[in-house]
Amino acid sequence: MGQVRDRLKQQVVEMTEKFPGFRPGLAILQVGNRDDSNLYINMKLKAAAEIGISANHIKLPNTATEADVLKCIASLNADPAVHGFIVQLPLDSNKPINTEKITNAVSPEKDVDGLSSINAGKLSRGDLGDCFIPCTPKGCMELIRQTGVQVAGKRAVVIGRSKIVGAPMHDLLLWNNATVTTCHSKTSTLAEEVGKADILVVAAGRAEMVKGEWIKPGAIVIDCGINHVPDTLLVQNTQKNPAQRKFDREIDMSTVESAQRFLEKFQPGKWTIQYNQLTLQMPVPSDIEISKSCMPKPIEQVAKEVGLFPDEVELYGQTKAKVQLSALKRLQNQPDGKYVVVTGITPTPLGEGKSTTTVGLVQALGAHLHQNVFACVRQPSQGPTFGIKGGAAGGGYCQVVPMEEFNLHLTGDIHAITAANNLVAAAIDARMFHELTQSDQALYSRLVPSVNGVRKFSDIQIRRLQKLGINKTDPMALTKEEVNAFVRLDIDPGTITWQRVLDTNDRFLRKITIGQSVTEKGFSRTAQFDITVSSEIMAVLALADGLDDMKKRFGRMVVASSKKGQPVTADDLGVTGALAVLMKDAVKPNLMQTLEGTPVFVHAGPFANIAHGNSSVLADKIALKLVGKDGFVVTEAGFGADIGMEKFFNIKCRYSGLRPHVVVLVATVRALKMHGGGPAVTAGVPLPKEYTEENLQLVAKGCSNLNKQIQNARMFGVPVVVAVNAFKTDTKAELALVVQHAKEAGAFDAVECTHWAEGGKGALALARAVQRASQAPSNFRFLYNVELPVVDKIRLIAQQVYGARDIELLPEAQEKVALYTKQGFGNLPICMAKTHLSLSHDPEQKGAPTGFVLPIRDIRASVGAGFLYPLVGTMSTMPGLPTRPCFYDIDLDSMSGELPEEHLMSHQLRRGFFLSLAYTGSHLQVQSAALLSFSCANML
Repeated sequence: MGQVRDRLKQQVVEMTEKFPGFRPGLAILQVGNRDDSNLYINMKLKAAAEIGISANHIKLPNTATEADVLKCIASLNADPAVHGFIVQLPLDSNKPINTEKITNAVSPEKDVDGLSSINAGKLSRGDLGDCFIPCTPKGCMELIRQTGVQVAGKRAVVIGRSKIVGAPMHDLLLWNNATVTTCHSKTSTLAEEVGKADILVVAAGRAEMVKGEWIKPGAIVIDCGINHVPDTLLVQNTQKNPAQRKFDREIDMSTVESAQRFLEKFQPGKWTIQYNQLTLQMPVPSDIEISKSCMPKPIEQVAKEVGLFPDEVELYGQTKAKVQLSALKRLQNQPDGKYVVVTGITPTPLGEGKSTTTVGLVQALGAHLHQNVFACVRQPSQGPTFGIKGGAAGGGYCQVVPMEEFNLHLTGDIHAITAANNLVAAAIDARMFHELTQSDQALYSRLVPSVNGVRKFSDIQIRRLQKLGINKTDPMALTKEEVNAFVRLDIDPGTITWQRVLDTNDRFLRKITIGQSVTEKGFSRTAQFDITVSSEIMAVLALADGLDDMKKRFGRMVVASSKKGQPVTADDLGVTGALAVLMKDAVKPNLMQTLEGTPVFVHAGPFANIAHGNSSVLADKIALKLVGKDGFVVTEAGFGADIGMEKFFNIKCRYSGLRPHVVVLVATVRALKMHGGGPAVTAGVPLPKEYTEENLQLVAKGCSNLNKQIQNARMFGVPVVVAVNAFKTDTKAELALVVQHAKEAGAFDAVECTHWAEGGKGALALARAVQRASQAPSNFRFLYNVELPVVDKIRLIAQQVYGARDIELLPEAQEKVALYTKQGFGNLPICMAKTHLSLSHDPEQKGAPTGFVLPIRDIRASVGAGFLYPLVGTMSTMPGLPTRPCFYDIDLDSMSGELPEEHLMSHQLRRGFFLSLAYTGSHLQVQSAALLSFSCANML
């Protein structure tokens, strides 16, 4: 017996060494309280503990109903820490319990007793490697093997046909190639059958049913009942001899086996994934047609494929789900995969295809090269979706699907941010109103009310007292001066930086007057609405590494200053806890998939101009654990490398602690021609001929921007792969010239990509280049030390990343530098807010301008998110609607509940390149001049 115990113990040790933090789990659910059951259970618990199994004893009273037992079983089925459990039912329950129903409620994968119909059925079919076998028959077989007798070819007789011993014993002997006869109390020729047996197993539960003289000399006899047959291997239910203890170990063996199967199934980094086969069409249909033609996998299947446990996934319909943060805790000891960021050269107003390239790359790595790979992208704002830009799900055969779910609502995260942001805004104005209309004592009485004669500070009020240096917890102990300091935030209305938000483009909310009702007693002020994704709460969501960190960041958010110049925070307003409640679901990443079935996390969507423009840290961290050390996580940084990538490195990576392995820099011939001096590119206007005819001179001159952005990436010590996103009008010579310049500028590699029209297949060269680059040395480093003065950090970004000669702080910006330094915020990273259309502050300056002075108009603080953002020029935080917005082309089929393709056609044309392009062989072609004219006309 010691050998079995030691073997199991060693297996447990090996599992925990290979998967730190993992431990096999056994649960025993006991209904009622009987001495014999307690003795049996205690023995099981002790035996499990001896070999390192985590054993849990759950007790239900004798009065428990069938529903109570089933509820407990469902909980154990869903618990990933439990790998096997057994149910002990009472013989004299006060409530009727259907034993068969209870037995079959246990998940077959955890039914270590082997009593469920599924396990019994698998055993009867001979699927011995895919089922659990009841412990007594399994122990009997082990005892037979220990005799050295070969079972194959022997005549075996089993007396008894119970579901627990007799029937499974018959099946077990049969599938071990014995010739088996089952007898029972009605068998008329029992003595004759027993006399033929080479192996006899007695499990009838009836005394003296078998006579010793019946037994064939030399036969192996196992008595599982209460008969004593001298000179045989004996098992007695009432006597705890070594053979019986052998049976006791079978539960442990099955639990360890279940844990091993569990690890095999959910082993991090080992995916068995079903990819979707694309049916490519020429010319390429519209994005919505392609999206609608795809049948996404059930999202719970995607979750299972990537190693997420059922209890870590919250389904939102069939195609999207939330992932619990407990997954990150479970995987914390697993190594990270390779971290890839997709950025671009300075774009045209039409965009150069970073989202499409991100999706194409993961489809190539996953569906074609069979690597574990996750895409992590931002959630788009509803404002641009209904405005002029359209959605952001990618395009062509490189999309996140379903695109309408991706672009509209998703799981409600942006709505939660809207509610949380506006709660803070309401709290600011309400607090100012109440302070202006009440005395200190009246305020104190209402802020710390007496409930049943007892006054008590809330936890957040205790924090405010500590911030004020008041170390008291008794509301009656405060002095008048302390009460005054506690109740008076004394907000200076002119310093309020917190605005209300709405996720709709509405130009008439850019400046408003609030408080005009007579009930506000004349306390009105000028305010504004911003679009939701510009809210600091969005930036906090994107940078938080957990629920607790998010809550702390909420508390630190500065909404205004007091009249004495002290920062007023969300914690001072008392709203932090409420914000955390509103955002408790939004903090969980959203799981979706690409057209080819690779997994995608869609989480957070901060603007890249006034915020850091990257998806969430949490999504990246969970994805990096799930893909395993040889897998890839591909995320996208907003706008060009000078904006989104710089912030990804200096802000996101600084807070997350993650280190990137590869930068993918997306470039287009079209954008390079613009940087080389080509005519202006305007959304909604057909491209000038310079962009549709070969012009190597323009391309060569425009490569100055490409060279600078490669230099910017290499400045951070990360290998750069240039993805040349090819259009139909690009010639082979132009594409070759870009590739040549990229390599000469120091790119690790540069490749032509055709993924828009070919899906992952068109990004295979890019995927292979990324694989190679991920093996190259990556000596990542930050551009600046946060301890440097604010002005020095801004100057470093301007000179090193943008190419400026120097910076110029206007008076308001100078005042903010002094204020934020005094308030203790001078050591925060810098998040530059400037145009994405130029490396400089002037969108008309193309290429790689140098020698300019970068003007800093103002500086603002997102203290909760953790950065200062200098304003370079005027940045709008509330877009407006065009003459003909996208919503004209969005409709719902009231019969099917679906979005008709014809109503989304022009909407999708607008969101991409504003040209509908399709491949014919290796070339792109404009589908239709009429279609192009229609698209352009809608833009005006």
